Amino acid sequence: MRDGLMAKKGITGHDEWVVTEALATALVALEQLPPKHQPRTHMDDVRKLLAAGCQPGTVNLHLAQAKCRLFPGVDPLTIYHEYGLEDGQG
Repeated sequence: MRDGLMAKKGITGHDEWVVTEALATALVALEQLPPKHQPRTHMDDVRKLLAAGCQPGTVNLHLAQAKCRLFPGVDPLTIYHEYGLEDGQG
């Protein structure tokens, strides 16, 4: 602490959250490409990075939230169901 202020963790103060959301959004966006244009190896790496940065069992929740952001016109419950999140909460 300096001058009564707490030191900021990382660059933004919530770096881990920013990176997790960015990885989930990137993965969902890449999944929208035609299969022959999807960089599968890189997508697998992105999924590994995402899983490493998430609480256990929350990858699908982050992916569903990202898809809801990318496709605001789609019913969120449909998206959550697609990711195996029946109650929409994870």
